[in-house]
Amino acid sequence: MDTVEAIKQLFLDTGTSWVLWLLFALSIASVAVTIERWLLYRRVEGHTPSLAATLHQKLRADQAADAATELGKSPTVAARVAAAGLQLRDRGADAVDKAMHSRLALEREDLDRKLAFLGTLGNNAPFLGLFGTVIGVIQAFEELGHGAAGHGGTSGTGGAAGHVASAAVMSAIAEALVATAVGIAIALPAVAAYNYLQRRVASILAGTEALSNLVLAYVADEQRSLRSEHTEGAKTA
Repeated sequence: MDTVEAIKQLFLDTGTSWVLWLLFALSIASVAVTIERWLLYRRVEGHTPSLAATLHQKLRADQAADAATELGKSPTVAARVAAAGLQLRDRGADAVDKAMHSRLALEREDLDRKLAFLGTLGNNAPFLGLFGTVIGVIQAFEELGHGAAGHGGTSGTGGAAGHVASAAVMSAIAEALVATAVGIAIALPAVAAYNYLQRRVASILAGTEALSNLVLAYVADEQRSLRSEHTEGAKTA
């Protein structure tokens, strides 16, 4: 038995059912990932205007240490990034900026986790369904070959057998196309979920940038005030 015949026999033995079961398993996994990511984003997004107002109030009252402690306890990404910067406020604006960028990189990695699965599934589920359809078509043509004239029987019975075989082939091809339909049906929600969750990530990062800029503005103003005090002290001396 050559390689092509061996592969064909393997497809004939396995059929398309395993492809459908795989697609169903992937669809369940995509739903689970979507729900898990949505719950996570809902928890870490927060309300940026209220966080900014609280932070601004604390900074104006020279309560930066209290603000860092309070923000560090928050589950939101923006608060944790701002707290990372405030913890290094005595080292200057550059250190604060680098600290926030470092924390943001860690938070972004957590936010983007598992989204690649949805994107990959959305792009490749139709191809997996098409693969199942191809296997079904191979089975259908194999049955057509066995039912063709010359495989036994008189001409009358052979014609009837050929008609029955053709009907069986059409039915088999119709069943094979189900795999492609299932693949497309799974891909569409996966792509929609991927795009929606990507927008949620962008929204979370936008809120983080707003709080980060507020922290940098405060630290830069504090540094200017200190330099001005040193300059005036030097002039007085």
